[in-house]
Amino acid sequence: MLHVLPAGGLLLIASLVSLSLGSQTMSPPELSVSVLRMIGRAELDTQGKILYHLRLPRLFLGLFAGAGLALSGTAMQGITRNPLVSPFTLGLSSAASFGASLAIVFNLTPFPGTRMGVVATAFGCALLCALVVFLIAGKAGLSPVTLVLTGLALSYLFSALSAGVQFVSQEYQLSAVVSWTFGSLNGAQWSHTAIPGILLLTALPVLLFIAWPLNVMHGNDDEVAKSLGVHPRLIRMISGGTAVLLTAAIISFTGVIGFIGLVAPHISRMLVGVDHRHLLPHSAIVGALLLVVGDTLGRTILAPVQIPVGIIVSFLGVPLFLHLILRSGNGAFE
Repeated sequence: MLHVLPAGGLLLIASLVSLSLGSQTMSPPELSVSVLRMIGRAELDTQGKILYHLRLPRLFLGLFAGAGLALSGTAMQGITRNPLVSPFTLGLSSAASFGASLAIVFNLTPFPGTRMGVVATAFGCALLCALVVFLIAGKAGLSPVTLVLTGLALSYLFSALSAGVQFVSQEYQLSAVVSWTFGSLNGAQWSHTAIPGILLLTALPVLLFIAWPLNVMHGNDDEVAKSLGVHPRLIRMISGGTAVLLTAAIISFTGVIGFIGLVAPHISRMLVGVDHRHLLPHSAIVGALLLVVGDTLGRTILAPVQIPVGIIVSFLGVPLFLHLILRSGNGAFE
């Protein structure tokens, strides 16, 4: 696992910088004292309360979200053999946006008037979309092409439904829906980190367990994979289902954060190769790094205004992705 050490070191540095910067900047000694007081369960001062109640939950949600989206993107690209696939190719982001719109505009949620209500409805719609995708694609053999095409079709459907809800919404409701779709870590609480964290810690060993079949499927068509003892349909169900659950949980809490699941796997593939035993954990670290850096920039470059991390990540992701294309040509997508 030595291949993850450089990226892990950068992630540690970025995390410490993120905890230090904000409306009240903390020096390294002040940060260390606050952390030690928390470990010792001593009474927290103002800086300690800011760290514990605001910055640490935000950091952990960013770490789990970035790692989970990158992990899901790596798995989806592996089972579809398509370098342009991301966790949102199955229409999850559009479905989650539709669910959030229903909760915000019509209060159609199990927990009306609460953030958890929006989370629950967004999560439910994302899972419903994924279920429909797998059912329809399953009828056609669950091939990479049917998965992608079915996901694109449902993405357009849920985008239209979401636009229809927004069209009849009030101005303040529309503002809330648009803010949710930007993707943000604002208002993160410790309770928001539990579900994404548990699913991430579950998904990583599951995907590592099927790393060899993913290697086979990434480099060969289904017939060759079958001849090598791999069951492509089963692997797509396991890998796709894991990626769907993880992505749906993350975007239900953060809103839509794009490009992480598309760019992080490509960066890792250039650094550690295509072996999923190394690619999966490295992609998770790179995804977490990109999201933490993006969130730190969003909080600080126009302080006290906080730019949603979804916007910052897109600004960072587009030139980075184009750079990968120009630098490696087709090799960036192999």
